Amino acid sequence: MPYDAMNECEDEELLLAFAGGDAAAARALTGRLGPRVFAHAMRMLGDRAEAEDVAQDALLKLWRIAPGWRVGEAKVTTWLYRVTANMCIDRIRKRRSGPDLDAVPELADEAPSAAQQMQQNARAEALQNALNALPDRQRQAVILRHIEGLSNPEIGEIMDIGPRAVESLTARGKRALEAILSGRRSELGYEDDD
Repeated sequence: MPYDAMNECEDEELLLAFAGGDAAAARALTGRLGPRVFAHAMRMLGDRAEAEDVAQDALLKLWRIAPGWRVGEAKVTTWLYRVTANMCIDRIRKRRSGPDLDAVPELADEAPSAAQQMQQNARAEALQNALNALPDRQRQAVILRHIEGLSNPEIGEIMDIGPRAVESLTARGKRALEAILSGRRSELGYEDDD
């Protein structure tokens, strides 16, 4: 199948083509889903190296199960988000039982940056720290809903819960984030944005 035609294929069609031996289908699907899986893992973990490992492992799992994929049972993206989230939660739990990796400061960018870039970095770090303070399930629901932009039914499928439970988790998570970040508006420069 030509690569141009693959850009228009559904994820499931590409996965089935890969299972049939089409390496171009795997490249197209990796190009489409790889960045999304990495971004999700990065938001869950807050660590680039770990997120890269998780994204790579999640895609490898997808390739391994491709020959046995059951058409119509689940969306490829739903399956991949669930696998990614579970791998991230496993890593988070290992962190808690081992040395505190969160206490290790991130390496600062050596290149000089403008004040606006510093402010954006501070905002992103504050959000990541606030997300890390949430319970695992709330963090996962908030990220999937408010950062990844998935619908409540999609999140319910990924997390294996009902839509009401998704609503409850996201509402509680959002309130907790607001409480954590409420006293930092001025520090993060949000008063300048009004």
